[in-house]
Amino acid sequence: MTTEKVVLGGDDLRRALVRIAHEIVERQSRPELLALVGIHRRGAILARRLRDLLSELLDLDVPLGDVDISFYRDDLSRRADAPVVNASHVDFDVDGRTIVVVDDVLYTGRTVRAAIEAIFDYGRPARVQLAVLADRGHRELPIRPDYVGKNLPTSRDERVNVRVVELDGTDAVTISTLEVAA
Repeated sequence: MTTEKVVLGGDDLRRALVRIAHEIVERQSRPELLALVGIHRRGAILARRLRDLLSELLDLDVPLGDVDISFYRDDLSRRADAPVVNASHVDFDVDGRTIVVVDDVLYTGRTVRAAIEAIFDYGRPARVQLAVLADRGHRELPIRPDYVGKNLPTSRDERVNVRVVELDGTDAVTISTLEVAA
């Protein structure tokens, strides 16, 4: 049996994204060179929401892209199942830009490493920053987020679930735990 605890409701999630957007604006010396790239699937949705907030705050059309990291994964050859592949879209010049990679949950760092590798296939950004809705710890690579919606200390047998209206019909972040029968 699995138990699930809501740690961010819809309003909390929206407030976290607004705060991240303000932090991103504060740290940009050249906002006209800012662009966002979301990691499929939920990171791409969160990136779209952040782009809308940033475009309003900066009164600029902030470029938005998304990447599928399926073929950049370091465990691709070990997986029994074939990855579900989504198209990547980076329809702007990344050279010299500050690229903010957006993901829903930061865990080991391997997904972010794969996303950075994918972005470098499009060019050479001046800087790459990382924005995540939830940071659950347990890093295996030296990757640290620049912008965090919520730090969620978890155990390895817990799972952080991000739900977004666009895919799941609701906005929420939950932690689920598999309960062992006694």
